[in-house]
Order: sequence, then C-alpha cells, then structure tokens
Amino acid sequence: MAFVTASRNGAFEVRESRATADGPRSRTLATFRELDEAAIKKVIERAEKPPTREALIEAALRAGATVAASPVEAAARDLLRSLARGECLSPSRRRLLLDALNGESKQAAEWLGTSLAERGDALRDLLGLGDAVPIRRRPDESSFPRIDSTR
Repeated sequence: MAFVTASRNGAFEVRESRATADGPRSRTLATFRELDEAAIKKVIERAEKPPTREALIEAALRAGATVAASPVEAAARDLLRSLARGECLSPSRRRLLLDALNGESKQAAEWLGTSLAERGDALRDLLGLGDAVPIRRRPDESSFPRIDSTR
C-alpha cells in the first residue's frame, strides 16, 4: 500500500509498505516537491500494487503536498489567458476547440502540432496498408443481367 510522507528538507516521498519475514518494511517509490505527472507515472510503474492516480493525489494532499496542474489544465489556463489579452484563434482552430468542448472531438485535431516526419510515417503506413489489401479480379461473365443505359 502506497502512502505519502513529508521529509525534513521540504520534499515529499511516496512510499510503499510490505510485510517481510523480518517485519514490515517500506521503500521509496518517488520523491517530489510538487506532485506532477512524472512522479505519478514513476509511482505507478514502480509499485507492486499501483495506486490509482486519484488515490495518489488524495494522499499527497492529505500529507500537505502541492499538486501540479495536469498538462491539459495548464494548456487551458494559457489559452484562457491569451484569449483574455485579446489574442484570437484561427476560424478552423476555433471550430475544433468548440467541437472538442462539446464532446464532438474530431480525429483531425489529433494531428495538430505533429511534425512532418510523423505525418510522413503515418502516410507511408497507410499506403502500405492499401498495398496489402488483396485485389479481387472481376470475372469475365456476370450472373447479373447487363444494365443497358441507352433506354
């Protein structure tokens, strides 16, 4: 079971306790000053019984630690600040953002900000898939009657 404890230097530790033949022992899974995504990921990877993200955040708050905003929250904060300063989005990005906020996320939005190399790799994969699809030859004779378009 994982728990969060404060250390003397102002940092916090996520520790995991377990029973051994010599009695209970604990080991440090991660040390942090502010619980962020990297520390959460490290704890989940190293723990024998990984806690949920929510349980880990709750334990950190109970111990008095600060929790960093998620990357999405930070991006939303920066966007709102920019909009409040009078900056504008392009019409296409505005439409994608409104759709995403209404739960109608478009798959094209996943490609925003990707490099040309990533796009090229995806295109090559797609073309390779197209080449792998077998081609079925049409028979010379068909069992269906011919449609005559001259009538």
